[in-house]
Amino acid sequence: MNIDQHILGFSPAGEAVILYEMTNGSGARIRVINTGAALVSVEVPDKTGKLLDVVLGYQMFDTYINDSASMGKSIGRYANRIAKGKFSLNGETYQLAVNNGVNHLHGGPSGFQSKIWTSRVETDRVVFSYISPNGEEGYPGELGVEAVYDWSDDNELEISYYAKGDSDTIVNLTNHAYFNLNGDGNGDILSHSLLLNASHYLPCDNTQIPTGTIAPVQNTPMDFTSAKTVGKDINADFEQLKIGNGYDHCWTIDGWEKGKICPVGELQGDRSGIVMSILSSQPGVQIYTGNSLQGNGPSKTGKIYENRDGIAIECQNFPDSPNKKNFPSPVLMKDEIYEEHIIYKFSVQKD
Repeated sequence: MNIDQHILGFSPAGEAVILYEMTNGSGARIRVINTGAALVSVEVPDKTGKLLDVVLGYQMFDTYINDSASMGKSIGRYANRIAKGKFSLNGETYQLAVNNGVNHLHGGPSGFQSKIWTSRVETDRVVFSYISPNGEEGYPGELGVEAVYDWSDDNELEISYYAKGDSDTIVNLTNHAYFNLNGDGNGDILSHSLLLNASHYLPCDNTQIPTGTIAPVQNTPMDFTSAKTVGKDINADFEQLKIGNGYDHCWTIDGWEKGKICPVGELQGDRSGIVMSILSSQPGVQIYTGNSLQGNGPSKTGKIYENRDGIAIECQNFPDSPNKKNFPSPVLMKDEIYEEHIIYKFSVQKD
């Protein structure tokens, strides 16, 4: 594994923005930056052997600073939505920032994705770290976080998240990369094939907060238990799709057990033949079909993104789980170690 690094420039506060390029033995590579501990590029071979960049990203490094799409970034302290920004812990009620209608989203306007993380190379991996102070965005306790990127010779990307706090708190970390397996800048993802190891999903109210029901996908447009194109049912006359203007929901992973890495699903590019298998230790996966991507950019190819040019596959705990007793607990006890893994493995469809 070869890892190169260089400074792209500086943030408005004068912090160095550092790019790391990890190239494996076959020449496939990923790029990550310390702005939001973000994944900004994945170059893997298509069915002809040509390297394609299958992750959306920006042409200029400063566009990553406080971008609304959280392009490729590590999300926290709590990924996804918390109803009205409120939760209770140990008998005390906490009020978080409200930044998504009436709700709290992705850790607030100054969430982890907006931070310049400390970064280092450890042999064949890149490690980003951040210390979130007590009270940041309303969350209790100081929390130390690490995001670790590993890239293998067989084109397997593993993103590992670790955290530890000095008091009880809530934590839900994920990565917010948008994928287009036909290559960044090569149209939308509606003809991509998606398979999910999920026979249930979480219906939402009209503010996109889960109702608390864990509903079967059978006989609904939410059913990806057999592979189908992303666009097949995306415009169906179905209330949940109207709420999100497309897919923006959490599916529950079949067979999930805490601490166990389980298969999540598979995404396949219709023209490139590139297949991305997803595995995770997290109980849920938020599928977001880039319904509000329009206007973001300029992209790495110089274009301005359109809606559904990429799909985010965010392995995480369930949205609003601090307020839903029937959901997996997001509570991280004082001095307990939070550890979760997300794996994206790239291959080519066999004829």
